[in-house]
Amino acid sequence: MQKLKEANLYRSELIPISGKLVARYNQCLLKLGFTETKLASFTIDGIGWSPEIAEEKNNASYLNNGEANPHCILITPLQKGLPVYNPFHSYDREVMKLVFQKHGDKINNITRDSAICVDFDQNIDVFYDPLDVLRYKDITVKFRLVNDLDKAKKEQLALVELFNKDNNFIDETIHQQLLASAKEYGDLRERDLNLEPVSFTTDSFYTKAFGGIYVLRDFILPMLVFESEETYKEAIQDTMHDVLMYHISHPELMEKLRDHSIVECNLDEEMTMKRYGRIKKFVFSEYLKEAKHPVKDILDDKMLFKGYLNKLEISARKKVMGVERYLEKVQVNKDYKIEDLVDDEVYFALHNPHSSLKPNHQDLIWKLLVNVAPKDILFLYWYDKEEFYKQYKAWDDSMKEWVINTIKTNF
Repeated sequence: MQKLKEANLYRSELIPISGKLVARYNQCLLKLGFTETKLASFTIDGIGWSPEIAEEKNNASYLNNGEANPHCILITPLQKGLPVYNPFHSYDREVMKLVFQKHGDKINNITRDSAICVDFDQNIDVFYDPLDVLRYKDITVKFRLVNDLDKAKKEQLALVELFNKDNNFIDETIHQQLLASAKEYGDLRERDLNLEPVSFTTDSFYTKAFGGIYVLRDFILPMLVFESEETYKEAIQDTMHDVLMYHISHPELMEKLRDHSIVECNLDEEMTMKRYGRIKKFVFSEYLKEAKHPVKDILDDKMLFKGYLNKLEISARKKVMGVERYLEKVQVNKDYKIEDLVDDEVYFALHNPHSSLKPNHQDLIWKLLVNVAPKDILFLYWYDKEEFYKQYKAWDDSMKEWVINTIKTNF
């Protein structure tokens, strides 16, 4: 991953945590029912997730108490606006924006000397079967302060009130209690430590629960798209819910998404054809296993590209150049259909969210599309970094160089 790091494309916005902040972070872990980290330093993202701690615990979802109970840790105001690198739900970053919009100043104040445990409560204690995800609707974001700082403030105010009553100002016992409280917590009298719950209403979303499920419920009929074949087989046994269900690998899924005006494919659009240029090169690269030239040179040099293209078997050439073949033939005969000449993976990769969708739905559908056909490395990087990093590790150095250059060129 070193080349990605040097190009600022690998978790570049994580913030470093060390010293006293590590102790506060551990207090949050314990308060949430988890075990402490033994690391002396690490980095965190917008919800307090750390890749180093995830590796230490061998659990990417170590901030979850089961799939139905995700949490967040806030220990610095610098987390405001940071990416969420390992979201359990597609709306996690949106929720954090709402949290900082409502409580940004208070979070800034509290995290000077404390930390905040955040609970995303969707009123579901535990999942039992995959269709439980349909119960997601209203999420209440609740806050708890480590060291119970808010309770300490109440106790401190009660001591002050007692101190000011009658002749208690001469009571040395009360003096000592006030001094002890001030020494441990500071002067809390004027600090606003009250974090009211924040409400968030879900619509369509993605969750990692049950191996990954897309919940599309803002269209003609509710639809569930499963990433896990096992979960899909379990879910289709349900006869109680009126909902469409597909596994992400089912070809008929894309047809249904088009019928519902969720996705579209238009080769007349400039952006689609620009994406096709990247898709074509990526598909071609998958056939360059024993090339005598660097993959980057083959993909970027037209002469080398043509030379290696002509060495492929005819079926591979048709897959790589399917769109060109379709565009040539349709000029002569309008009856040709794109799906008849273009490989399914390439055709599916050329789809984009329907232009009528809301921005948050477009982001969700882009994530779905790059999971259906992960052939556009730029959009894969944008919408599913985990899958991108996984694939990146398997590429040779020359391919990695082409990918990095492609991403940086299109930023």
